[in-house]
Amino acid sequence: MKVIVGSKNPVKVNATRNILKKIYDEIEISSIDVESGVPDQPFGLDETIKGAVNRAKEAYSDKVDLSVGIESGLMETPKTITGYIDLQWCAIFDGDRITLGVSSGFEYPPEVVKEVLNGFEVGDVMDRITGITDLGTKKGAVSHLSKDMLDRTENTEQCVLTAMIPRMNEDIYFNNE
Repeated sequence: MKVIVGSKNPVKVNATRNILKKIYDEIEISSIDVESGVPDQPFGLDETIKGAVNRAKEAYSDKVDLSVGIESGLMETPKTITGYIDLQWCAIFDGDRITLGVSSGFEYPPEVVKEVLNGFEVGDVMDRITGITDLGTKKGAVSHLSKDMLDRTENTEQCVLTAMIPRMNEDIYFNNE
């Protein structure tokens, strides 16, 4: 099974590898930087999913079996402290069909959301607040905020796994096509 990830981000690549090697006997993972076609800081369900789908489709070629796009974005969420929850969406494309999955979500501190709403990217604000350069490509904000009980790779693995569920159960998901 040949798979390409539409990002060079090591967290996204490793999360994809970690899940797919549990599903397939042989797996070859490569990665390529592609444009998401959405702002660097996506907001809302439509924009975030569009970014994941665009990444998967941009990365795809006839030299691979699957392409993977992963995009993180802030979703408006009533009754939360800040009004937003961060979710990662994964789109997996086989040249014909897209399957989607999502990670568990978490809320950023109010200061982060306030600055993001003023045009800054989550990663830049979290780097400044934590003093960790490129936190998002290292342990990630979710790891920092959860006191290392959930790291970014594990969080990203969730969206990859849930995007694979229909592919792992094709007989009950795609039997009417």
